[in-house]
Amino acid sequence: MQTSGLRVVVTGASRGIGLALARQFHQAGNPVVLVGRDEAALQQAVASLPGSQYACADLSRMADCLQLAARFPEVQVLVNNAGVQCSGALDSLSPQAVQDELHTNLLAPMLLTQAWLPQLRQQPVAAVVNVCSVLGWMPKASALSYCASKAGLLNFSQGLRAQLAGSPIRVFELVPPLVDTAMTQGRGQGKLSPEQVAAAFWRGWQRDQWQIHIGKARLARLLVRWLPAVARRVLSRS
Repeated sequence: MQTSGLRVVVTGASRGIGLALARQFHQAGNPVVLVGRDEAALQQAVASLPGSQYACADLSRMADCLQLAARFPEVQVLVNNAGVQCSGALDSLSPQAVQDELHTNLLAPMLLTQAWLPQLRQQPVAAVVNVCSVLGWMPKASALSYCASKAGLLNFSQGLRAQLAGSPIRVFELVPPLVDTAMTQGRGQGKLSPEQVAAAFWRGWQRDQWQIHIGKARLARLLVRWLPAVARRVLSRS
């Protein structure tokens, strides 16, 4: 896959995996638009990436998704990274929280991809990168709607790849293990840093590897495929 001279949009880019991916693209010589909800954090991030831009958007809102695509039409790479997670029993969550989670994690990537597809089809090189999760394979009892949204994103990625076969658009699935971000504070051990995830992604990007499973995510995939009962027991205790 081409590594430089690409116009890139990264959602959820004010911190964590999104910011690390934006830095990786920027360091390789690609102009980047960082998207997020926290304007102060975005301004700080952009200051460290000369020539980049930012846009404030709440991707739980359809209007923000559509306005974002209209504001930056000249895009070659869309990185759908933004995500939120609600934890707890399903009946302890508000309907609005569940709706916002599903919209941010699944519907927003679909709407953004749909909005930018006509432009992406016109490019000699283009890509959609969906940041998925091992929880899309192994549902966690304490985060049902998050797991459902990530399972949907994995399914969407695979279907989109089939639909775009023969076009210049590549569809990448990035599946990291547990990563040290604000979302995972106080949970788990042996986390990867966002920078480690971005470096592993970049190696896969350079090789045109459309399924990029990082670290323990590779083991999780094997567990789901060959020992599903073990995978269910592991997650039932989470």
